[in-house]
Amino acid sequence: MKLPVIKHLTQFIAKNDEDYIVETIETLEALTEIPSLKDEELDVIGELISNMYGAIEVNKTIKEGTPQKEALNSFMKRVMGSIDK
Repeated sequence: MKLPVIKHLTQFIAKNDEDYIVETIETLEALTEIPSLKDEELDVIGELISNMYGAIEVNKTIKEGTPQKEALNSFMKRVMGSIDK
Protein backbone atom coordinates (compact mmCIF):
# COMPACT_ATOMS: atom_id res chain seq x y z
CA MET A 1 0.00 0.00 0.00
CA LYS A 2 1.18 3.46 -0.83
CA LEU A 3 0.16 6.35 1.41
CA PRO A 4 0.32 9.00 -1.38
CA VAL A 5 -2.00 6.89 -3.54
CA ILE A 6 -4.44 6.35 -0.67
CA LYS A 7 -4.36 10.08 0.11
CA HIS A 8 -5.07 10.94 -3.52
CA LEU A 9 -7.92 8.45 -3.70
CA THR A 10 -9.36 9.80 -0.45
CA GLN A 11 -9.36 13.28 -1.97
CA PHE A 12 -11.03 11.86 -5.08
CA ILE A 13 -13.76 10.33 -2.91
CA ALA A 14 -14.29 13.66 -1.14
CA LYS A 15 -14.71 15.50 -4.46
CA ASN A 16 -16.78 12.84 -6.20
CA ASP A 17 -18.31 9.77 -4.63
CA GLU A 18 -17.14 6.56 -3.01
CA ASP A 19 -19.25 4.59 -5.49
CA TYR A 20 -16.70 5.31 -8.24
CA ILE A 21 -14.02 3.55 -6.21
CA VAL A 22 -16.29 0.64 -5.32
CA GLU A 23 -17.21 0.12 -8.97
CA THR A 24 -13.56 0.33 -10.00
CA ILE A 25 -12.67 -2.32 -7.41
CA GLU A 26 -15.39 -4.58 -8.80
CA THR A 27 -14.06 -4.06 -12.33
CA LEU A 28 -10.48 -4.80 -11.31
CA GLU A 29 -11.55 -7.89 -9.38
CA ALA A 30 -13.36 -9.14 -12.50
CA LEU A 31 -10.18 -8.60 -14.52
CA THR A 32 -8.22 -10.87 -12.17
CA GLU A 33 -10.26 -13.79 -13.49
CA ILE A 34 -8.62 -13.56 -16.92
CA PRO A 35 -6.54 -16.74 -17.13
CA SER A 36 -3.89 -15.26 -19.43
CA LEU A 37 -2.80 -12.54 -16.98
CA LYS A 38 0.81 -12.75 -15.85
CA ASP A 39 1.76 -12.75 -12.18
CA GLU A 40 3.22 -9.23 -12.49
CA GLU A 41 -0.06 -7.95 -13.91
CA LEU A 42 -2.02 -9.58 -11.10
CA ASP A 43 0.35 -7.99 -8.58
CA VAL A 44 -0.30 -4.53 -10.03
CA ILE A 45 -4.06 -5.06 -10.02
CA GLY A 46 -3.87 -6.36 -6.45
CA GLU A 47 -1.90 -3.31 -5.35
CA LEU A 48 -4.47 -1.01 -6.93
CA ILE A 49 -7.32 -2.86 -5.26
CA SER A 50 -5.66 -2.77 -1.82
CA ASN A 51 -5.00 0.98 -2.15
CA MET A 52 -8.64 1.56 -3.06
CA TYR A 53 -9.88 -0.47 -0.10
CA GLY A 54 -7.47 1.52 2.06
CA ALA A 55 -8.89 4.79 0.76
CA ILE A 56 -12.41 3.61 1.57
CA GLU A 57 -11.32 2.76 5.13
CA VAL A 58 -9.58 6.13 5.56
CA ASN A 59 -12.64 7.92 4.15
CA LYS A 60 -14.85 6.14 6.69
CA THR A 61 -12.60 7.36 9.51
CA ILE A 62 -12.65 10.92 8.13
CA LYS A 63 -16.47 10.82 8.00
CA GLU A 64 -16.40 9.92 11.71
CA GLY A 65 -14.61 13.20 12.38
CA THR A 66 -10.93 12.30 12.31
CA PRO A 67 -8.71 14.79 10.43
CA GLN A 68 -7.37 13.42 7.14
CA LYS A 69 -3.71 13.37 8.17
CA GLU A 70 -4.50 11.56 11.42
CA ALA A 71 -6.79 9.09 9.63
CA LEU A 72 -4.09 8.30 7.06
CA ASN A 73 -1.38 7.84 9.67
CA SER A 74 -3.60 5.70 11.87
CA PHE A 75 -4.52 3.48 8.94
CA MET A 76 -0.91 2.99 7.90
CA LYS A 77 0.09 2.14 11.48
CA ARG A 78 -2.62 -0.56 11.55
CA VAL A 79 -1.40 -1.93 8.22
CA MET A 80 2.23 -1.96 9.30
CA GLY A 81 1.26 -3.55 12.63
CA SER A 82 -0.59 -6.35 10.89
CA ILE A 83 2.36 -7.00 8.58
CA ASP A 84 4.78 -7.21 11.51
CA LYS A 85 2.74 -9.95 13.19
